[in-house]
Amino acid sequence: MKIDTKALVEKYGTPLYVYDFDYITNRYTTLKDAFSGKKSIINYAVKANSNLSVIAHLAKLGAGADCVSIGEVNRALTAGVDKYKIIFSGVGKRDDEIREALQKDILMLNLESEAEMKRVELVAKELGKEARISIRVNPNIDPQTHPYISTGLHENKFGVEIDMAKRMYIYANKSEFLNPVGIHFHIGSQLTKLDPIRESAQIVADLVRSLKAIKIDIKFFDVGGGIGVVYDDEVTIAASDYTQAIFRATKGLDVTLLCEPGRYMVANAGVFFTKVLYEKNNDGKRFVIVDGGMNDLIRPSLYDAYHKIEAIGVEGEKTPADVVGPVCESGDFFGKDVPLPPLEHNDLLVVHSAGAYGFTMASNYNTRAKPAEVALQDGEDRLIRERETYEDQVRLELKYL
Repeated sequence: MKIDTKALVEKYGTPLYVYDFDYITNRYTTLKDAFSGKKSIINYAVKANSNLSVIAHLAKLGAGADCVSIGEVNRALTAGVDKYKIIFSGVGKRDDEIREALQKDILMLNLESEAEMKRVELVAKELGKEARISIRVNPNIDPQTHPYISTGLHENKFGVEIDMAKRMYIYANKSEFLNPVGIHFHIGSQLTKLDPIRESAQIVADLVRSLKAIKIDIKFFDVGGGIGVVYDDEVTIAASDYTQAIFRATKGLDVTLLCEPGRYMVANAGVFFTKVLYEKNNDGKRFVIVDGGMNDLIRPSLYDAYHKIEAIGVEGEKTPADVVGPVCESGDFFGKDVPLPPLEHNDLLVVHSAGAYGFTMASNYNTRAKPAEVALQDGEDRLIRERETYEDQVRLELKYL
Protein backbone atom coordinates (compact mmCIF):
# COMPACT_ATOMS: atom_id res chain seq x y z
CA MET A 1 0.00 0.00 0.00
CA LYS A 2 1.80 3.15 -1.22
CA ILE A 3 0.31 6.21 0.44
CA ASP A 4 1.28 9.66 1.64
CA THR A 5 0.68 8.82 5.27
CA LYS A 6 1.29 12.35 6.54
CA ALA A 7 -1.28 13.86 4.17
CA LEU A 8 -3.76 11.09 4.88
CA VAL A 9 -3.53 11.53 8.65
CA GLU A 10 -3.73 15.33 8.37
CA LYS A 11 -6.90 14.90 6.29
CA TYR A 12 -8.70 12.28 8.39
CA GLY A 13 -7.05 12.35 11.83
CA THR A 14 -6.19 9.47 14.15
CA PRO A 15 -6.90 6.78 15.23
CA LEU A 16 -7.64 5.74 11.66
CA TYR A 17 -8.31 2.58 9.67
CA VAL A 18 -7.21 2.53 6.01
CA TYR A 19 -8.05 -0.26 3.54
CA ASP A 20 -6.45 -0.97 0.16
CA PHE A 21 -9.32 -1.96 -2.15
CA ASP A 22 -6.92 -2.87 -4.97
CA TYR A 23 -5.38 -5.48 -2.66
CA ILE A 24 -8.85 -6.86 -1.89
CA THR A 25 -9.55 -7.13 -5.62
CA ASN A 26 -6.34 -9.09 -6.10
CA ARG A 27 -7.15 -11.48 -3.25
CA TYR A 28 -10.65 -12.16 -4.56
CA THR A 29 -9.40 -12.71 -8.12
CA THR A 30 -6.62 -15.05 -6.96
CA LEU A 31 -9.05 -17.24 -5.04
CA LYS A 32 -11.76 -17.17 -7.70
CA ASP A 33 -9.22 -18.15 -10.37
CA ALA A 34 -8.12 -21.07 -8.19
CA PHE A 35 -11.69 -22.41 -8.41
CA SER A 36 -11.62 -22.12 -12.22
CA GLY A 37 -13.41 -24.94 -14.03
CA LYS A 38 -15.70 -25.71 -11.10
CA LYS A 39 -19.06 -24.28 -10.09
CA SER A 40 -18.24 -22.02 -7.17
CA ILE A 41 -19.32 -19.05 -5.09
CA ILE A 42 -16.99 -17.08 -2.84
CA ASN A 43 -19.09 -15.97 0.12
CA TYR A 44 -17.20 -13.20 1.87
CA ALA A 45 -17.34 -13.59 5.68
CA VAL A 46 -18.89 -10.26 6.62
CA LYS A 47 -17.81 -10.52 10.26
CA ALA A 48 -14.18 -9.93 9.26
CA ASN A 49 -14.87 -6.38 8.10
CA SER A 50 -18.49 -5.34 7.76
CA ASN A 51 -18.06 -1.85 6.33
CA LEU A 52 -20.72 -1.43 3.63
CA SER A 53 -18.19 -0.14 1.09
CA VAL A 54 -15.97 -3.20 1.62
CA ILE A 55 -18.94 -5.54 1.11
CA ALA A 56 -20.14 -3.56 -1.92
CA HIS A 57 -16.67 -3.69 -3.49
CA LEU A 58 -16.61 -7.47 -3.19
CA ALA A 59 -20.21 -7.77 -4.40
CA LYS A 60 -19.26 -5.92 -7.60
CA LEU A 61 -16.51 -8.50 -8.12
CA GLY A 62 -19.13 -11.26 -7.86
CA ALA A 63 -18.82 -12.29 -4.23
CA GLY A 64 -21.63 -13.55 -2.05
CA ALA A 65 -21.79 -13.19 1.72
CA ASP A 66 -21.51 -15.43 4.75
CA CYS A 67 -23.49 -13.78 7.55
CA VAL A 68 -23.78 -14.66 11.23
CA SER A 69 -26.60 -12.30 12.21
CA ILE A 70 -29.65 -10.83 10.54
CA GLY A 71 -27.85 -7.51 10.78
CA GLU A 72 -25.08 -8.88 8.57
CA VAL A 73 -27.69 -10.28 6.17
CA ASN A 74 -29.17 -6.80 5.90
CA ARG A 75 -25.72 -5.26 5.43
CA ALA A 76 -25.05 -7.67 2.56
CA LEU A 77 -28.38 -6.86 0.89
CA THR A 78 -27.86 -3.11 1.41
CA ALA A 79 -24.40 -3.37 -0.16
CA GLY A 80 -25.81 -5.08 -3.26
CA VAL A 81 -25.00 -8.75 -2.69
CA ASP A 82 -27.27 -11.06 -4.70
CA LYS A 83 -29.76 -12.61 -2.25
CA TYR A 84 -29.13 -16.04 -3.76
CA LYS A 85 -25.47 -15.74 -2.74
CA ILE A 86 -26.18 -15.05 0.94
CA ILE A 87 -25.84 -17.68 3.68
CA PHE A 88 -27.11 -17.09 7.23
CA SER A 89 -24.95 -19.02 9.71
CA GLY A 90 -24.47 -18.88 13.48
CA VAL A 91 -25.31 -21.10 16.44
CA GLY A 92 -28.09 -18.97 17.89
CA LYS A 93 -30.82 -17.54 15.66
CA ARG A 94 -33.95 -16.02 17.17
CA ASP A 95 -37.33 -16.78 15.61
CA ASP A 96 -37.66 -13.22 14.33
CA GLU A 97 -34.25 -13.50 12.63
CA ILE A 98 -35.22 -16.81 11.03
CA ARG A 99 -38.52 -15.30 9.89
CA GLU A 100 -36.83 -12.27 8.33
CA ALA A 101 -34.21 -14.38 6.56
CA LEU A 102 -36.91 -16.64 5.07
CA GLN A 103 -38.95 -13.64 3.96
CA LYS A 104 -35.89 -12.17 2.25
CA ASP A 105 -35.45 -15.43 0.34
CA ILE A 106 -31.68 -15.76 0.76
CA LEU A 107 -29.82 -18.81 -0.54
CA MET A 108 -29.96 -20.86 2.67
CA LEU A 109 -29.84 -20.96 6.45
CA ASN A 110 -26.95 -22.90 7.86
CA LEU A 111 -28.10 -24.94 10.88
CA GLU A 112 -25.98 -25.95 13.86
CA SER A 113 -28.28 -28.18 15.93
CA GLU A 114 -31.34 -30.39 15.77
CA ALA A 115 -33.21 -27.95 18.03
CA GLU A 116 -32.47 -25.11 15.61
CA MET A 117 -33.74 -27.20 12.70
CA LYS A 118 -37.05 -27.71 14.50
CA ARG A 119 -37.36 -23.94 15.12
CA VAL A 120 -36.69 -23.19 11.45
CA GLU A 121 -39.27 -25.77 10.42
CA LEU A 122 -41.85 -24.23 12.74
CA VAL A 123 -41.22 -20.68 11.50
CA ALA A 124 -41.30 -21.84 7.88
CA LYS A 125 -44.61 -23.58 8.54
CA GLU A 126 -46.07 -20.41 10.06
CA LEU A 127 -45.00 -18.49 6.95
CA GLY A 128 -46.17 -21.20 4.56
CA LYS A 129 -42.70 -21.27 3.02
CA GLU A 130 -40.06 -23.90 2.33
CA ALA A 131 -36.78 -23.15 4.08
CA ARG A 132 -33.62 -23.94 2.14
CA ILE A 133 -31.09 -25.21 4.66
CA SER A 134 -27.59 -26.56 5.04
CA ILE A 135 -26.24 -28.31 8.11
CA ARG A 136 -22.88 -27.54 9.68
CA VAL A 137 -21.03 -30.79 10.20
CA ASN A 138 -18.35 -30.99 12.86
CA PRO A 139 -15.69 -33.36 11.46
CA ASN A 140 -13.75 -33.46 14.78
CA ILE A 141 -10.47 -32.50 13.13
CA ASP A 142 -7.86 -30.46 15.02
CA PRO A 143 -7.33 -27.29 12.95
CA GLN A 144 -3.97 -26.58 14.64
CA THR A 145 -4.77 -22.95 15.33
CA HIS A 146 -5.45 -20.71 18.35
CA PRO A 147 -8.02 -22.43 20.65
CA TYR A 148 -10.28 -19.35 20.63
CA ILE A 149 -10.69 -19.61 16.85
CA SER A 150 -10.86 -23.40 16.64
CA THR A 151 -14.35 -24.55 15.66
CA GLY A 152 -14.12 -28.09 14.29
CA LEU A 153 -13.70 -30.23 17.40
CA HIS A 154 -16.44 -31.87 19.49
CA GLU A 155 -15.41 -29.64 22.40
CA ASN A 156 -16.35 -26.54 20.36
CA LYS A 157 -19.92 -25.20 20.31
CA PHE A 158 -20.25 -25.32 16.54
CA GLY A 159 -21.95 -27.84 14.28
CA VAL A 160 -23.15 -31.41 14.81
CA GLU A 161 -21.34 -34.73 14.57
CA ILE A 162 -21.67 -36.96 11.51
CA ASP A 163 -24.36 -39.37 12.75
CA MET A 164 -26.55 -36.53 14.03
CA ALA A 165 -26.12 -34.67 10.75
CA LYS A 166 -27.29 -37.69 8.79
CA ARG A 167 -30.39 -38.03 10.98
CA MET A 168 -31.12 -34.33 10.53
CA TYR A 169 -30.83 -34.61 6.74
CA ILE A 170 -33.23 -37.56 6.66
CA TYR A 171 -35.71 -35.64 8.80
CA ALA A 172 -35.39 -32.45 6.72
CA ASN A 173 -35.78 -34.35 3.46
CA LYS A 174 -39.13 -35.70 4.67
CA SER A 175 -40.36 -32.34 5.94
CA GLU A 176 -42.82 -30.30 3.91
CA PHE A 177 -41.16 -27.09 5.09
CA LEU A 178 -37.44 -27.89 4.91
CA ASN A 179 -35.32 -28.33 1.81
CA PRO A 180 -31.80 -29.63 2.58
CA VAL A 181 -29.80 -28.17 -0.31
CA GLY A 182 -26.36 -27.72 1.28
CA ILE A 183 -23.73 -29.07 3.62
CA HIS A 184 -21.16 -27.04 5.51
CA PHE A 185 -18.06 -27.34 7.65
CA HIS A 186 -15.67 -24.77 9.09
CA ILE A 187 -12.93 -26.05 11.38
CA GLY A 188 -11.35 -22.77 12.45
CA SER A 189 -9.72 -19.51 11.53
CA GLN A 190 -6.13 -18.55 10.64
CA LEU A 191 -5.38 -22.05 9.28
CA THR A 192 -1.82 -22.43 8.03
CA LYS A 193 -1.75 -26.20 7.46
CA LEU A 194 -3.56 -27.91 4.60
CA ASP A 195 -3.97 -31.38 6.10
CA PRO A 196 -6.84 -30.50 8.50
CA ILE A 197 -8.76 -28.92 5.61
CA ARG A 198 -8.08 -31.90 3.33
CA GLU A 199 -9.16 -34.42 5.99
CA SER A 200 -12.32 -32.48 6.85
CA ALA A 201 -13.32 -32.09 3.20
CA GLN A 202 -12.91 -35.84 2.66
CA ILE A 203 -15.04 -36.74 5.71
CA VAL A 204 -17.83 -34.36 4.70
CA ALA A 205 -17.68 -35.38 1.03
CA ASP A 206 -18.11 -39.01 2.03
CA LEU A 207 -21.18 -37.98 4.01
CA VAL A 208 -22.56 -36.28 0.89
CA ARG A 209 -22.03 -39.48 -1.10
CA SER A 210 -23.99 -41.44 1.49
CA LEU A 211 -26.78 -38.84 1.42
CA LYS A 212 -26.99 -38.88 -2.37
CA ALA A 213 -27.22 -42.68 -2.20
CA ILE A 214 -30.49 -42.29 -0.29
CA LYS A 215 -31.82 -39.64 -2.69
CA ILE A 216 -30.97 -36.55 -0.64
CA ASP A 217 -29.66 -34.19 -3.30
CA ILE A 218 -27.03 -31.90 -1.79
CA LYS A 219 -26.35 -29.08 -4.25
CA PHE A 220 -23.95 -26.85 -2.28
CA PHE A 221 -20.73 -28.03 -0.63
CA ASP A 222 -19.51 -25.29 1.70
CA VAL A 223 -15.93 -25.66 2.91
CA GLY A 224 -16.08 -22.66 5.25
CA GLY A 225 -13.25 -20.19 5.51
CA GLY A 226 -10.20 -19.87 7.69
CA ILE A 227 -7.30 -19.68 5.22
CA GLY A 228 -4.49 -18.07 7.22
CA VAL A 229 -2.60 -14.89 6.41
CA VAL A 230 0.83 -13.51 7.30
CA TYR A 231 0.93 -11.43 10.48
CA ASP A 232 4.54 -12.21 11.36
CA ASP A 233 6.42 -15.09 9.72
CA GLU A 234 3.63 -17.59 9.02
CA VAL A 235 3.91 -19.92 6.04
CA THR A 236 0.45 -19.82 4.50
CA ILE A 237 -1.59 -22.05 2.19
CA ALA A 238 -1.51 -21.27 -1.53
CA ALA A 239 -4.96 -20.75 -3.04
CA SER A 240 -4.30 -23.39 -5.72
CA ASP A 241 -3.24 -26.00 -3.14
CA TYR A 242 -6.37 -25.21 -1.12
CA THR A 243 -8.74 -25.67 -4.04
CA GLN A 244 -6.99 -28.76 -5.38
CA ALA A 245 -7.45 -30.46 -2.01
CA ILE A 246 -11.16 -29.65 -2.16
CA PHE A 247 -11.42 -30.81 -5.78
CA ARG A 248 -9.88 -34.17 -4.89
CA ALA A 249 -12.20 -34.67 -1.91
CA THR A 250 -15.32 -33.86 -3.94
CA LYS A 251 -14.32 -35.71 -7.10
CA GLY A 252 -17.37 -37.14 -8.85
CA LEU A 253 -19.86 -35.04 -6.87
CA ASP A 254 -22.12 -32.68 -8.81
CA VAL A 255 -22.07 -29.79 -6.34
CA THR A 256 -21.42 -26.06 -6.32
CA LEU A 257 -18.40 -25.35 -4.14
CA LEU A 258 -18.74 -22.52 -1.63
CA CYS A 259 -16.04 -21.01 0.55
CA GLU A 260 -16.21 -18.24 3.15
CA PRO A 261 -12.97 -16.23 3.27
CA GLY A 262 -12.89 -13.20 5.53
CA ARG A 263 -9.45 -12.64 7.02
CA TYR A 264 -7.89 -13.92 3.76
CA MET A 265 -9.60 -11.13 1.83
CA VAL A 266 -9.07 -8.13 4.07
CA ALA A 267 -6.54 -8.63 6.90
CA ASN A 268 -3.48 -7.44 5.02
CA ALA A 269 -5.49 -4.89 3.07
CA GLY A 270 -5.81 -2.79 6.21
CA VAL A 271 -3.60 -0.73 8.49
CA PHE A 272 -4.35 1.19 11.67
CA PHE A 273 -2.71 4.56 12.26
CA THR A 274 -2.28 5.96 15.76
CA LYS A 275 -0.36 8.99 17.06
CA VAL A 276 2.10 9.03 19.93
CA LEU A 277 0.92 11.05 22.91
CA TYR A 278 4.09 10.67 24.94
CA GLU A 279 6.64 8.23 26.27
CA LYS A 280 6.87 6.95 29.84
CA ASN A 281 9.59 5.08 31.69
CA ASN A 282 8.84 3.02 34.80
CA ASP A 283 12.07 1.89 36.42
CA GLY A 284 13.62 0.92 33.10
CA LYS A 285 10.37 -0.26 31.47
CA ARG A 286 9.59 1.82 28.39
CA PHE A 287 6.03 2.63 27.37
CA VAL A 288 4.85 4.42 24.24
CA ILE A 289 1.38 5.82 24.92
CA VAL A 290 -0.76 6.37 21.82
CA ASP A 291 -4.19 7.81 21.03
CA GLY A 292 -5.62 4.47 19.87
CA GLY A 293 -6.86 1.91 22.35
CA MET A 294 -8.06 -1.65 22.80
CA ASN A 295 -11.57 -0.38 22.02
CA ASP A 296 -10.30 0.36 18.47
CA LEU A 297 -8.27 -2.84 17.93
CA ILE A 298 -8.79 -5.56 20.52
CA ARG A 299 -7.02 -8.53 18.89
CA PRO A 300 -3.72 -8.12 20.80
CA SER A 301 -5.56 -7.99 24.12
CA LEU A 302 -8.16 -10.65 23.31
CA TYR A 303 -5.98 -13.22 21.53
CA ASP A 304 -2.48 -12.06 22.43
CA ALA A 305 -2.30 -11.56 18.66
CA TYR A 306 0.81 -10.17 16.99
CA HIS A 307 0.61 -7.13 14.72
CA LYS A 308 3.75 -5.60 13.23
CA ILE A 309 4.13 -2.02 14.50
CA GLU A 310 6.38 0.60 12.88
CA ALA A 311 7.17 4.26 13.42
CA ILE A 312 6.64 6.38 10.30
CA GLY A 313 9.50 8.68 9.29
CA VAL A 314 11.42 8.46 12.57
CA GLU A 315 15.07 7.42 12.77
CA GLY A 316 17.21 6.45 15.76
CA GLU A 317 18.36 3.48 17.77
CA LYS A 318 15.49 1.08 18.43
CA THR A 319 14.83 -0.19 21.94
CA PRO A 320 11.97 -2.36 23.24
CA ALA A 321 8.75 -0.60 24.21
CA ASP A 322 5.19 -1.58 25.11
CA VAL A 323 2.76 0.28 22.85
CA VAL A 324 -0.24 1.08 25.02
CA GLY A 325 -3.42 3.13 24.80
CA PRO A 326 -5.50 5.40 27.03
CA VAL A 327 -8.10 2.80 28.09
CA CYS A 328 -8.24 2.02 31.81
CA GLU A 329 -7.30 -1.66 31.48
CA SER A 330 -3.97 -3.44 31.84
CA GLY A 331 -4.91 -5.31 28.67
CA ASP A 332 -4.91 -2.08 26.66
CA PHE A 333 -1.89 -2.69 24.44
CA PHE A 334 -1.05 -3.17 20.76
CA GLY A 335 2.33 -4.77 21.27
CA LYS A 336 4.89 -5.58 23.93
CA ASP A 337 8.65 -5.17 23.67
CA VAL A 338 8.28 -3.64 20.20
CA PRO A 339 11.62 -2.31 18.85
CA LEU A 340 11.01 1.41 18.26
CA PRO A 341 13.18 4.52 17.92
CA PRO A 342 12.83 7.42 20.41
CA LEU A 343 9.39 8.95 19.87
CA GLU A 344 7.84 12.32 20.53
CA HIS A 345 4.35 13.79 20.71
CA ASN A 346 2.46 13.43 17.39
CA ASP A 347 4.88 10.91 15.87
CA LEU A 348 2.92 8.35 13.88
CA LEU A 349 2.78 4.57 14.33
CA VAL A 350 1.26 2.12 11.88
CA VAL A 351 -0.20 -1.19 13.02
CA HIS A 352 -0.17 -3.63 10.11
CA SER A 353 -2.59 -6.43 9.12
CA ALA A 354 -5.52 -4.62 10.72
CA GLY A 355 -8.14 -5.04 8.00
CA ALA A 356 -9.86 -8.06 9.58
CA TYR A 357 -11.42 -8.17 13.04
CA GLY A 358 -10.26 -4.62 13.70
CA PHE A 359 -12.99 -2.04 13.35
CA THR A 360 -15.63 -4.77 13.26
CA MET A 361 -14.76 -5.67 16.88
CA ALA A 362 -14.39 -2.05 18.01
CA SER A 363 -16.44 -0.70 20.91
CA ASN A 364 -17.25 2.51 22.75
CA TYR A 365 -15.66 1.33 26.01
CA ASN A 366 -14.64 4.29 28.19
CA THR A 367 -17.03 6.37 26.00
CA ARG A 368 -14.40 6.47 23.29
CA ALA A 369 -15.55 7.27 19.77
CA LYS A 370 -14.93 4.69 17.06
CA PRO A 371 -12.34 5.75 14.47
CA ALA A 372 -12.90 6.76 10.88
CA GLU A 373 -12.41 4.31 7.99
CA VAL A 374 -10.85 5.23 4.64
CA ALA A 375 -10.61 3.33 1.35
CA LEU A 376 -7.73 3.56 -1.12
CA GLN A 377 -8.47 2.64 -4.72
CA ASP A 378 -6.73 3.49 -7.99
CA GLY A 379 -4.48 5.96 -6.22
CA GLU A 380 -7.34 7.87 -4.61
CA ASP A 381 -8.56 7.98 -1.02
CA ARG A 382 -12.14 8.31 0.17
CA LEU A 383 -13.94 8.29 3.48
CA ILE A 384 -16.14 5.21 3.95
CA ARG A 385 -17.14 5.81 7.57
CA GLU A 386 -17.07 9.07 9.46
CA ARG A 387 -15.37 9.31 12.83
CA GLU A 388 -17.94 8.92 15.57
CA THR A 389 -18.88 11.84 17.79
CA TYR A 390 -20.04 11.95 21.38
CA GLU A 391 -23.50 12.79 20.05
CA ASP A 392 -23.49 9.59 17.96
CA GLN A 393 -22.81 7.57 21.10
CA VAL A 394 -25.52 9.07 23.31
CA ARG A 395 -28.25 9.58 20.70
CA LEU A 396 -30.27 6.55 21.85
CA GLU A 397 -30.01 7.57 25.51
CA LEU A 398 -30.61 11.34 25.53
CA LYS A 399 -34.38 11.18 25.06
CA TYR A 400 -34.73 9.21 28.30
CA LEU A 401 -33.05 11.83 30.52
